[in-house]
Amino acid sequence: MRIEKTEFVARIHTLQDYMKKYQIDAFAVYGDEYRKENLRYVSNFWPIFERGMCFIPKQGEPVLAGAPEGEVYAREMSVWDDIRNVKDFACVTVPDQIVYPMASFSSFNEIITEVLKGGKRLGLAGYWDIPTPIMERIKGAVESLEIVQMDNLLEEMRIVKSPAEIECLKECGRIAGLAYQEIVKQAVPGNTERAAASAGEWIARKEGAEAINFHVFGSGKRTHTIIGRATEKIIEDGDMIMSALAVQYEGYVTTVEYPFVAGTMSEEQKTILSVLAEAANVQQQYLRAGAVTGEMVRAVQSVYRKRGFAEFDIYPPMHGIGLAEAESPYPDASSEYLFKTGMCVNSDISLFGHSGGSNRIEEGFVIQDDGCKSLTPVIRELLENLSL
Repeated sequence: MRIEKTEFVARIHTLQDYMKKYQIDAFAVYGDEYRKENLRYVSNFWPIFERGMCFIPKQGEPVLAGAPEGEVYAREMSVWDDIRNVKDFACVTVPDQIVYPMASFSSFNEIITEVLKGGKRLGLAGYWDIPTPIMERIKGAVESLEIVQMDNLLEEMRIVKSPAEIECLKECGRIAGLAYQEIVKQAVPGNTERAAASAGEWIARKEGAEAINFHVFGSGKRTHTIIGRATEKIIEDGDMIMSALAVQYEGYVTTVEYPFVAGTMSEEQKTILSVLAEAANVQQQYLRAGAVTGEMVRAVQSVYRKRGFAEFDIYPPMHGIGLAEAESPYPDASSEYLFKTGMCVNSDISLFGHSGGSNRIEEGFVIQDDGCKSLTPVIRELLENLSL
């Protein structure tokens, strides 16, 4: 299960059609280790340490620019053959001048002039992610260069997933589910948070995970951290466990989270878990093509109000998934746009700050004409067994 080169070619052709529509002479897509999704979408390249940019002409194949330390890796990953090194993309935070005696370099002037083919308008995705010094060098690379911010174009292209993307997310969900089952087994009284978290991460890697994007973990009072990391804290009997595991497969990311208690569960904790489960089940009724996204948010909020938990609801209950752990759609209660067939989303049903503990539910879905299909069936099965 992977994205074949033919799909990358189709993505580039779509971008080239947009260039003609918006009178753009070339298009550049930036990415680095943290903000990798757009760059991977157009090239399959995922930088480590360094930065990268894919330069796309109005006709022909792109140029992928990176840095020398990752050049062999870029040639291994990228679907494009034209790989260049740019000194500005070397990411080493030391004052010394680093020399790469075996590397050959291109300049921004050379690459941008080549893809513009005499034009002046360069569309750019990743505008807010590029470090200011690099942005200034790009702006000054070609005389009278006009940079047109076009991040919304990539967001629009990525929001509905292809069959191959959905298959990658399904595999990601399978891996994440197996890992989470191990977390539940290991998050028991007497074990440490790190031991429980690492057990799940090991299973994920064993099953084929490309990376662990993050693992939020907290027990007892540490569930209130919202996005805290696992520590050497020993899990105690009656501790609420909050564990959100984000697994990456072929670039695509699914996050799973099932709220549970280590050992003996109090009546207060049972109530919290039942409220979360009820909100998750209500949400599913709105996950279908044509449903208004804001109506889904308001339906979840109505469960919290009815059960007296509204004050512990701190952010929207759903976001999109794909090459980023959280991407469009990201609706709030006022959103009026509709769910579309092929959108892939993650629930984010959460309550934070309650005396009995904080927690959330995260499971993946693909939107279909007549409803939704789980991308993370293990979490759905756990929720169905949750006592209400």
